[in-house]
Amino acid sequence: MANNISHFDISCDDVERAKRFYGAVFGWKFEAWGPPDFYLIETGTEDDPGIHGALTKRREKLKGTGLGGFECTIAVDDLDGIIAAVEKNGGKITLKKMTIPTVGTLVQFQDTEGNTVGAMKYERRELESPFRKKKG
Repeated sequence: MANNISHFDISCDDVERAKRFYGAVFGWKFEAWGPPDFYLIETGTEDDPGIHGALTKRREKLKGTGLGGFECTIAVDDLDGIIAAVEKNGGKITLKKMTIPTVGTLVQFQDTEGNTVGAMKYERRELESPFRKKKG
């Protein structure tokens, strides 16, 4: 069995605020499931479903600085649009656009819950997920 990432979880202090942020920035949809303050995240479409995710209330407040959890990078088509949406919706850009030769352009930001997230416009679609099987 491959050790692929099959699920991610975003911990947050304010679930509703985080839902608004990620919905506005990436267009993700949320569905209440299981315990209180637990939401499944729909990151893609029926044709390209993306990765399975969840948004959950943080068990303990984040203290100090540094990473608050598992850092993820999200593949995007419009990096400038994402930067604007992050800032408009209460996030903070922590690493301005940085080009990684032959890969793409990356920004990092802090979401409304203090988590570090990356957004990358890849030079080539296959770099988004080099292990994704090609259709047809």
